[in-house]
Amino acid sequence: MSPSGPLHGTVEVNGAKNSVLKLMAACLLAPGRHRLDNVPVIKDVAIMSDVLRAMGAEVSHLGCGPNGHLEIDIPTDVTPVAPYELVEKMRASIVVLGPLLARYGTARVSMPGGDDFGYRPIDFHLSAFEDLGATFATEHGYVEGYCDRLSGAHIVLQYPSHTATDNVLMAAVLAKGTTIIDNVAREPEISDLASMLNEMGARISGAGTSRIEVEGVDDLKPANHRAIPDRVEAATFVAAVGLAGGEVLVKRARPEHMAMYLEKLGEMGMELTRTDEGIIAAAEGRRRSVDVATLPFPGVATDYKPLLVTMLSIADGVAIVSENLFAGRFRYTDELRRMGAKIKTEGHHAIVRGVPNLSGAKVRAPDIRAGAALVLAGLVAEGVTDVSGAEHIDRGYEDFDGRLRLLGANIERVPEP
Repeated sequence: MSPSGPLHGTVEVNGAKNSVLKLMAACLLAPGRHRLDNVPVIKDVAIMSDVLRAMGAEVSHLGCGPNGHLEIDIPTDVTPVAPYELVEKMRASIVVLGPLLARYGTARVSMPGGDDFGYRPIDFHLSAFEDLGATFATEHGYVEGYCDRLSGAHIVLQYPSHTATDNVLMAAVLAKGTTIIDNVAREPEISDLASMLNEMGARISGAGTSRIEVEGVDDLKPANHRAIPDRVEAATFVAAVGLAGGEVLVKRARPEHMAMYLEKLGEMGMELTRTDEGIIAAAEGRRRSVDVATLPFPGVATDYKPLLVTMLSIADGVAIVSENLFAGRFRYTDELRRMGAKIKTEGHHAIVRGVPNLSGAKVRAPDIRAGAALVLAGLVAEGVTDVSGAEHIDRGYEDFDGRLRLLGANIERVPEP
């Protein structure tokens, strides 16, 4: 990858990875054939497909991009086990725990793996399930859960975790009676999951707010559902323009799903125009430095932070970036420093002193979003940038390099030795 000039053209946003994976897990709640539209061809979808297949489901992925869809056939009886060799590849696999407990009364799920962001406990998932009547044992690296029919309860999450909200919501839809869940996550993907569950026959209200109420039903039916566009993918292509300059229509981007992020980019000097088709992102010259702090939705998402840090690394001025959600999510800054960025980290904070230019170097992608950010850094670095670990990027982006090339980026995928 070599320096690229300004980017121009149109890029279409695919379905949201962080929604699709939970929608796939939700299919376990009802036997029969489900159809999910707007499903990207990415590794995480392939991993979740294998998780479902290991339980006895049939999964077919047809098409690609916004036209891609999944057909998922759930048998009457499944094997309620999510094996280590699959779950350790992706933390999101833990969301099968709620559906399995709700429908089958038993689940055996390996402790989750996935991106290396530091320790992220699932204790508050289990605590919420215990409030609904489940019991757990942990042995040999597996969480084993048991219950008769779950019973409605008032649950207060210790933290508005996206994954815990998904998991508890899917468990509560088949619980007897009413469940009230307070301090829930408010992300658009939560509302998307609730919408699909309601299409299946669930009775959910309040998704998108800090309190969700669920009236349990006896059974659910299969659904046909279209996933929302991926706000993080949209944010990535907007950031590409912020770095390389130019003007790009990010088609199907939903500004209301990334309002605080767009506000920050506006403060940095980007021109962002909302249209019926999406967002037109335009930039020229150098960005201005701004301070950033990650917060639960509707704040700046932690997934946006590597993109922002990369933009700030060549902005005019000094910025303080604070990570309030996950420990260990500044590890990619070592790779940016290899490219000449001046970044000092201390605990949950990073001080980013903008430099005029980055220089190409060999770097490695540590996770999905940081990997994408390093690719974007390569678009503006002098000389050649070699980003290894592209398999991380493939977990969350379909044909990332090809779509950047269509916008004018000088980028090529080569086999790793």
